Amino acid sequence: MNFMKNNLANLLTLANLFAGCVGAIHLILGDYQTTAICLILSSVFDFFDGFVARALKSNSNLGLQLDSLADMVSFGLIPGLTMYKALEPFGNEILGMHLPFAISYLGIFVTVFSCLRLAIFNLDEEQRYYFKGLNTPTNTVLLFGLYYAFKETGTFAFLFENSLFLILLTAITSWLLISPIKMMAMKFKSKKLQDNYPKIILLGGGIAILILFQIVGIPMLVIYYIIVSLVFQKQLG
Repeated sequence: MNFMKNNLANLLTLANLFAGCVGAIHLILGDYQTTAICLILSSVFDFFDGFVARALKSNSNLGLQLDSLADMVSFGLIPGLTMYKALEPFGNEILGMHLPFAISYLGIFVTVFSCLRLAIFNLDEEQRYYFKGLNTPTNTVLLFGLYYAFKETGTFAFLFENSLFLILLTAITSWLLISPIKMMAMKFKSKKLQDNYPKIILLGGGIAILILFQIVGIPMLVIYYIIVSLVFQKQLG
């Protein structure tokens, strides 16, 4: 009984890792629907491992390390592979120039900066009620959400038919991962309404975006989240 109590959260973290590995394989194979399902499962496991650890008071240094390692695959490798796949059709050409390497490898910088972000987060004790920079799950939703919407509906074609735009997207999101910009965390400091206006605006607007735009609204929701976080910088401290 004690074994299950002490390790249930870790098992959920490992389930996150397993789902992330399966999702990465199917992304490489071009099966984007299965990757989407795996990312949903990884997100659920990632949420509940922390919830269970707190509820059962089974937090541990092992759990902390496992959580970051699992996130590195689910929310670090997969967005990097997403940009790799998006850039793959362009070969080694950009702006009429032929480079000595395939430009798709530039997409892996998202994975590199995701790793750096996770390491910084583990050492930073300030990020309790807000994040410094864009967290890796949200960045994954943005990048994979854009690519999935393009593959399923043809939306965002202007982005995925232009290698320069994709490289700029890679650079911007890589920087956002380690930027000092405060991003909203859905944790409540108090029950006072005035202290939670940013979260209420985010939830209300987010629900409206998803209802109106459905699949296409998923990456748009992340952009809206970034905008709301920028507007309410002073309130996020």
